[in-house]
Amino acid sequence: MTPQPCTIAEVSQRAQEGESFEYELADVLHEFAFRGEITMHTARPAILPDRLEKGDAYLSVIAVSFAAKQGQLAPKWTRHPDRILREPWFANPGRHIRAVLLVESPDAFRERNLF
Repeated sequence: MTPQPCTIAEVSQRAQEGESFEYELADVLHEFAFRGEITMHTARPAILPDRLEKGDAYLSVIAVSFAAKQGQLAPKWTRHPDRILREPWFANPGRHIRAVLLVESPDAFRERNLF
């Protein structure tokens, strides 16, 4: 059994090795809630393969969130164009809920086309 990921970069690495992106991300979120160290989000993660395209945007949003909770500026890597989805992605495909998601999604999500 491998230990939990301690950084966002480790989440990216493990996802590329075939581990579940969702589980790895959940683990680093829990780890941040417990330790909250700045080193958890400053290292630039590798760009994920196309099959995990939303993952790059999510990793960026998480790093922005971690930095904000620590009163820090978001790392520069979070603004890279490869961390922004080319097409908007909606958590709910329903046409009527899209308007709500467009308005209520936090800025960091909207900036990366995650709704």
